[in-house]
Amino acid sequence: MWARLSAAFGCVLMVSSGGVLVTGQALIARYTGSVDAAGSLIGDPASGSGRDRADIKGPLNILLAGIDPRDDSQAPRSDSIIVAHVPASMDRVFLFSVPRDLYVQIPAFAKTGFAGTTAKINSAMSYGSDAGDGTHDVRQGFQLLAETVSGFTGIAEFDAGAIINFGGFKKIVEAMGGVTMTIDQDVRSEHLQPNGKARPKRAECLDGGCDHPYTGPQKTYEKGTHHLQAWEALDYVRQRYGLPNGDYDRQRHQQQFIKAMAEQAMSKDVVTDPGKLLGVLDAAGDSLTFDGGGNSIIDWGLALKDLDTDDMTLVKLPGGGVYDGGRYLGEQLAPGTADFFRAVAEDRVAAFLLDNPEYAAGES
Repeated sequence: MWARLSAAFGCVLMVSSGGVLVTGQALIARYTGSVDAAGSLIGDPASGSGRDRADIKGPLNILLAGIDPRDDSQAPRSDSIIVAHVPASMDRVFLFSVPRDLYVQIPAFAKTGFAGTTAKINSAMSYGSDAGDGTHDVRQGFQLLAETVSGFTGIAEFDAGAIINFGGFKKIVEAMGGVTMTIDQDVRSEHLQPNGKARPKRAECLDGGCDHPYTGPQKTYEKGTHHLQAWEALDYVRQRYGLPNGDYDRQRHQQQFIKAMAEQAMSKDVVTDPGKLLGVLDAAGDSLTFDGGGNSIIDWGLALKDLDTDDMTLVKLPGGGVYDGGRYLGEQLAPGTADFFRAVAEDRVAAFLLDNPEYAAGES
């Protein structure tokens, strides 16, 4: 999407400026310069530094982590974890979510002296981020997250990784003028009132300790196709309380949001409007930390240029809670998901979904 939007903006400038040529190099410098590409997200930079554009060939696995904005004094947690699998044919992409509360073995991490533990997977970034001086390095934390996801799924290594700041997502949707989404079930907001303001906390919950501390009227998202403002879209995809399948429903909604946002960004309403297009590019750059394994974000964009949102297949992984007596520890995936992960490793996801259609999330 990044490469296509950069090219589209170049075309718009050429037309609107009476044919004055704006070079591709200038565009690349302008828009990739805002992407945080410093440091490695997927391990030792030397392991992938020798690759060039021609080497970006399928099958490919890309790890995406969504985090809330925070400063480096706070340990980061990955509130959304998504893997994008591109088969050798390079003709489609499969998205599947890893539950944030998945109860897994988090391996030892020498950089922080972390000895390893069994915990919810969204804490891996926190354990890996300690910079040793009271600050936290989100890139270093992502390395331990990548090792943890690799160990659980059997994906030997990731070809690229990205951290997406949820605040940047909001800016992208604002720049586009909202996003049209098909809402697949009625959802009530835990956090916001119908006017978008925060719901007040109950008096007895002001000091914490309540699972559901909020009170008062709730914003409701009704089933159907709606054009959502940025704050509505971000609020909707964060909800899990009150949903029949809890976080598993939220994972599906987040995948649907990514697809809807990409479709909106590539629509004529955006690519033919210089103001909107510029705003989307600026917001996207501010929200993204990227490691292409030795290749730039433009290299990746060009390698995947033939993929479209119609080629994006959403995958749902079933699971349920893990308990120690009556104490909730986290989530575990159903035994059949091991077969899915083998299909990813062997690059036969399409065939697996044909044989196991219940894993296909669909569009609604």
